[in-house]
Amino acid sequence: MTDAGTFCPRCGDAIDATDGDGVTRRERSLCDACYFEDFEFVDAPERIEVMVCARCGAVHRGNRWVDVDADDYTDVAIEEVSEALAVHVEAEDVDWEVRPEQVDQNTIRMHCLFSGVVRDEVRTEEVVVPVKVSRQTCKRCGRIAGNSFASIVQVRAVGRDPTSEETDRATELANRIVAEMEDTGDRNAFVTDVSEAESGIDLKLSTNKIGLKLARKLVEEFGGGFEDHEKLVTEDEDGNEVYRVTYAVRLPEFKPDDVIDLADDDGGPVLVRSVHGNLKGVRVTTGEPYEASYEDGDAPDARKLGTVEDAADATVVTVEDDNAVQILDPETYESKTVPRPDYVDDDASTVPALKSRAGLHVLPEA
Repeated sequence: MTDAGTFCPRCGDAIDATDGDGVTRRERSLCDACYFEDFEFVDAPERIEVMVCARCGAVHRGNRWVDVDADDYTDVAIEEVSEALAVHVEAEDVDWEVRPEQVDQNTIRMHCLFSGVVRDEVRTEEVVVPVKVSRQTCKRCGRIAGNSFASIVQVRAVGRDPTSEETDRATELANRIVAEMEDTGDRNAFVTDVSEAESGIDLKLSTNKIGLKLARKLVEEFGGGFEDHEKLVTEDEDGNEVYRVTYAVRLPEFKPDDVIDLADDDGGPVLVRSVHGNLKGVRVTTGEPYEASYEDGDAPDARKLGTVEDAADATVVTVEDDNAVQILDPETYESKTVPRPDYVDDDASTVPALKSRAGLHVLPEA
């Protein structure tokens, strides 16, 4: 009796039952000719659409936008096609290559050539998959265009306007914080607006987290402090209350390189070195260190006499002793004896001198 398994159930031709391959039992029993009649080497979609943001270039994948940092979308199209194509499970030693053809600005035709071994026979197939690039606006860019923000950082200073260095640094720090968050994949981080305000600048930021980070960084770098104020603005789609937070940063009245005259203090003017915590500096009459009391902190009762930049080179006439030095007034060129702080060298020929309402004082070399 003949074994029925040695005949193809479709055409009836005799086959070697040990040579049949296939996923199902019926496929394994088919002869090569019948097996390859229904065989699909490659399963490919008729068309693929890639959704990209027209403003930032992000690509929509799944249910989220992903930054790809691409100059063009050929590589993106190749990746999308690669994920969409499927090769038959019975194919072995599969090789494939893709040749992109740019049809127009928004269409890329992907020529995909496959080769592999099935039932000890080399099979090849070429498929062409058009990739359509559609341009929309991602959620992040939509929020930016709509001037959306969740926090405001107000940069001000006590008794003065912030300097351009301080306001420029605040903007730089805000952009750095955003860049660091973007590097971790946070697409909700952005600076909405930086605008001049009365006695300072205002920075509108996309999240409260960025606002808090910036306020802390500014205080860490420049001293001072900040307060936060919440305001209920709306409810989200889940009914949760959404607050906008204002961080009011107050920079210290004095800053490093200021020369100040302390009230009710006969120790002489102080060159400010630091305003972190308690104000710290050096006496310009003696060179001795100074630190404000805990109660005064970074804001002792004082008046500003000038800054290091206001000092002018003065010629040293003679070093009289450990406590006095004779120099030429940088304005009148009169010879004057002034206190000699310990940072003045015996062989100094010129020294930086600040002339103010408190008199003429020698400052440290820069």
